[in-house]
Amino acid sequence: MKTLLIKNISQLVTCDEQDRILKQVDLYAEDGVIRAIGPHLDRAAGEVIRADNMLCYPGLVNTHHHLYQQFSRNLPQVQNMELFDWLKTLYEIWKNLDSEVVRLSSLTGMGELMKHGCTTCFDHHYVFPAGAGDLIGAQLEAASALGIRMVCSRGSMDLSVKDGGLPPDSVVQTVDEIMRDSARLIETYHDGSFGSMRQVVLAPCSPFSVSAELLRQSALLARQYHVRLHTHLCETKDEEAYMLEREHMRPLAFMDALGWTGPDVWYAHGIHFNDEELGVLARTGTGVCHCPVSNMKLASGVARVPEMLQLGVPVGLGVDGSASNDGSSLMEEMRVAYLLHRLHSSHSAPSGYDILKMATGGGARLLGREDIGSLSVGKCCDLFLIDRRRLELVGACYDAGSVLATVGVRGPVDYTVVHGRTTVKEGHLVLVDEERTAEAARRKCDAYLKL
Repeated sequence: MKTLLIKNISQLVTCDEQDRILKQVDLYAEDGVIRAIGPHLDRAAGEVIRADNMLCYPGLVNTHHHLYQQFSRNLPQVQNMELFDWLKTLYEIWKNLDSEVVRLSSLTGMGELMKHGCTTCFDHHYVFPAGAGDLIGAQLEAASALGIRMVCSRGSMDLSVKDGGLPPDSVVQTVDEIMRDSARLIETYHDGSFGSMRQVVLAPCSPFSVSAELLRQSALLARQYHVRLHTHLCETKDEEAYMLEREHMRPLAFMDALGWTGPDVWYAHGIHFNDEELGVLARTGTGVCHCPVSNMKLASGVARVPEMLQLGVPVGLGVDGSASNDGSSLMEEMRVAYLLHRLHSSHSAPSGYDILKMATGGGARLLGREDIGSLSVGKCCDLFLIDRRRLELVGACYDAGSVLATVGVRGPVDYTVVHGRTTVKEGHLVLVDEERTAEAARRKCDAYLKL
């Protein structure tokens, strides 16, 4: 039995239903599950962490990413483009993906996430060039090496440029090919049990790169296998115009007609929903992942997050693709989300603590996980610790629930723990060699970009 004891935590922010902040408590876990929280626990453990001056939080849950984009960041030719032109330009790079690009980009992207307190990563992978190898297997190999909890997706595209879509012919597949591989990946990799470290979601790319039939068949297959559904939706006004011209419907109406609403569905972005559509999301329990940095970089707009939260729409937080963010830190995303909505909505904006709950329990809800997202007995031991004595936090820790979003944390966290296992210690990855990984990734990135 693997045991962990974290001693004398200065402040433990539970993010539970009671919104408790506990002071000077211990936390004890067995085999990845929290078994006790309280002062002066009389427990022996295989690993002990002294946390006398530490702030403790539930692990952050990233609910939208494109890890393969890690190797196409900060490229000068796309810096001032908006989504459609940006995608068409970068597809000419992404069509050369292979399993080693995906493995190393996943290692570096998820490594950065975990160094900033993220313990669960959902990745939306939808580019499958012919002959590229087992890309989902490569991602899961990287996640296992790092020790992070991962939710993969079998993304898909079946409309290329010649069909009126955006991607080149070489990265689209037929509906039959996609459905066969989707079933294979679910049967091979999906683990729906408590504490699962790997799950699979079906995630066609977006309404402007997939057919109605692919969306319909994906929804049927997902519900047959009891897995979740995800796609991009209402990210830009261009998308809205495209759908009105092609389908004579707004994007959400199109998705709703194909079975794509409900508590097992969440969308990335959701910037351009109208009042009626927000009501549909709330009534059906359909979720939204908010990606503020990406939305700002691509000039896509500001999601109506305050209204969503007020209506009870499930909302989580996501980094989005590394190339539309140029980073992989959900910690940074929290502060940007807080400041963006303060600017845009003033007193109606979510508080710093509201943002923290979006990044923890909100994300867990989007992924359908009741075992993560808060710190209480019986939940998975996913958490991170920050030393409140840091120079940049002096005078800022009197409200531990809000400080991550209002003040923010520069640099990595002190500890990250996933399922009771320390994966970051003193700001460094524990289970992989950062220097060797970075060097291997740099060499592969140069070859991939033909530099």
